[in-house]
Amino acid sequence: MNTQADDLAQDAEVYRTLLESTKAIPWKIDWKTLTFSYIGPQIETLLGWKRDSWQSIHDWSERMHPDDRERVVNFCVSQSQAGSDHEADYRALTATGEYVWIRDVVHIMRNETGEVDALIGFMFDITERKETEEQLLRLQQELQELSFKDALTGIANRRMFDERLEAEWCHAQHQKQPLSLIMVDVDLFKQYNDLYGHIQGDSCLKQVAEILSQCAARSRDFIARFGGEEFVLVLPDADANAALKVAERCRNQIFKAQIPHAASTISPVLTISMGVATQVPTRQDSLQDFVERVDRLLYQSKQQGRNRIAS
Repeated sequence: MNTQADDLAQDAEVYRTLLESTKAIPWKIDWKTLTFSYIGPQIETLLGWKRDSWQSIHDWSERMHPDDRERVVNFCVSQSQAGSDHEADYRALTATGEYVWIRDVVHIMRNETGEVDALIGFMFDITERKETEEQLLRLQQELQELSFKDALTGIANRRMFDERLEAEWCHAQHQKQPLSLIMVDVDLFKQYNDLYGHIQGDSCLKQVAEILSQCAARSRDFIARFGGEEFVLVLPDADANAALKVAERCRNQIFKAQIPHAASTISPVLTISMGVATQVPTRQDSLQDFVERVDRLLYQSKQQGRNRIAS
């Protein structure tokens, strides 16, 4: 007849067999000494380190990616000191020098007086899950970028222009600095499309976008496709003279490109018309009024014969 001690020993052996047959890696740390009193044999399959090489939490922390170490160790220690169960994700170093994503699920064991006695937990390999999450995150970022990008030219679209201009307007208000805006219209583009076809028209707009992008050379200068054959350049901290120089550069570079436009009544090559305005905005000023003023200037340049700048 088995004794109670034999029964307990058998139960313990059953539990250990169950634990060591799972993919999760069980472990136990003595809180007073911060040493491993147990770690499952699965650790060798996952990370390659021998079981007897896991002596203390120093071995655990040293086998962690340097970028994760401080954050994870500080979090786990503080939670353990507070007696709180917790989880932590980090990259663990393998014996071959690679990294595997691990999730540690930690449970606090207490003694009769309620003090923390030991930490027990499981390590889970979550590499595949992390890779999937990172892939989804990249896809979300790509979709977000696409939502702000003009599909044809690759530059910013109207939505991005609206957000960026509003941000620069607020910055100019706060810093009491000038903000310049240039609106660009490709002259007689309907006639260009009618003569050369829409495919060639699309190619022309791409070329115009590339040229204009090169003219707005400073890091905070911003170009977007406003719609159709219209483009806009936002020039933060640029006064009227600087804005006019950029506009002239745009017009000259488009002319130098010598893009044929046989249907134009202005020039045998492609030309552009522009409206340019500069403002140091105050709290009383309206961004919409500013944009409408530049739009009127663009209309004025077209009414006056095109291939010119109105400012």
